[in-house]
Amino acid sequence: MSDGSGSGLAYLVILGLPFLLLVWMFISQRNRSKQVQTLQSSLEVGEEVVTTSGLYGTITALDDTVATLDVGNGVSLRFDRRAIGMRAPEAV
Repeated sequence: MSDGSGSGLAYLVILGLPFLLLVWMFISQRNRSKQVQTLQSSLEVGEEVVTTSGLYGTITALDDTVATLDVGNGVSLRFDRRAIGMRAPEAV
């Protein structure tokens, strides 16, 4: 007869894997949040950026909550500063 230790280990693995996945997801999200916060605090006038919706523009004015972007042909749009997703990639 089996003492059941093999099945106990299997249950432990089955319960442990989702826990490890959750821990990994929380750590990944925290790292992403830190990256976004660093980007938001380092924005400067004159930088080319991409919004979270995919709009490219150059920052013409910046305050604590609003970023004004020149998107071409003299068109300026105001965005919530949190809508800046990343710096525009360098042109090749």
